[in-house]
Amino acid sequence: MYPLRLWPDESHFDFMRLRHISFPLSAAISVAVVVVFLMLGLNYGVDFKGGTLMEMQPKSEAQRLPVATVREKANSFGFGEVEVQEFGNDGAISIRFPIQPGGEAAQGVVVDKARAVFGDAYKFERTETVGPRVSGELVQSGTIGVILSVIAVLGYLWFRFERELAIAAIVGTLHDIVLTIGFFVITRHEFNMTSIAAILTIVGYSLNETVVVFDRTRELLRRYKTMPTVELLNLSINTTMSRTAITSMTTILSLVALVWFGGRAIEGFAQVMLAGVFICTYSAILISSPTLIYIGVRSSQRRSEARDGGQVAQATK
Repeated sequence: MYPLRLWPDESHFDFMRLRHISFPLSAAISVAVVVVFLMLGLNYGVDFKGGTLMEMQPKSEAQRLPVATVREKANSFGFGEVEVQEFGNDGAISIRFPIQPGGEAAQGVVVDKARAVFGDAYKFERTETVGPRVSGELVQSGTIGVILSVIAVLGYLWFRFERELAIAAIVGTLHDIVLTIGFFVITRHEFNMTSIAAILTIVGYSLNETVVVFDRTRELLRRYKTMPTVELLNLSINTTMSRTAITSMTTILSLVALVWFGGRAIEGFAQVMLAGVFICTYSAILISSPTLIYIGVRSSQRRSEARDGGQVAQATK
């Protein structure tokens, strides 16, 4: 039985040639993400903003109401500015009411009013209510959790590899985080606690992809001491490309199934993860590895070998 190969081991594709495209492209996208983030921010969900979120499904096609009609009726309640969005192809609608003064009792009035007005035409699939104190605690805890997790990952990369490899891995990981945040900003996906789980999962996937390629790079650096850096990096990517392709394809197939059949509860998570797999695979090949060319991994290795050789020679004297 022959092992499955999605990429031939004897391939000599010049990935490093694409760095002249990938680096300017990623730099432009990263700058655009920062600008759009500062202008629009994230579409924070009820977890972080507080308030009441209701998702409704029409009982029949004949009872389905236009989004504009639902928005007009919801705004007439007098509970502040209401966000109404349609999702899916069957007329499902989400309504988000802002936090009401008066605690849980005031939030309950919002739910009762919505059910009274829309209950005849719609069935309520999901209702969530989060108060201002809880949402503030979730923002603080979520932010601290993400920061500490990223710091821990970057610290692991620093001690896992030599300095130049660690710097390149850190560049790739930060690149993946920025582009994932950009996906939230551009698509206006709701950013909630599930989104934080998606970001941390993507960081782990990015770390896994980078470590596999860089382990082979480090091995080849020790084996082929005179091979040019560009040729060596191309060799390390080509020899690990079959594994990268298999891992990415199996993950993508699983995530596509979750997007199509997983339901509304995990659809957003699956979509973000699907984008993250593409981002991480692209980054491990065309961002992290080419970074080694610019920071001079070969020059550093030669300086280290020369220093070690000098110490050995001095010791023998």
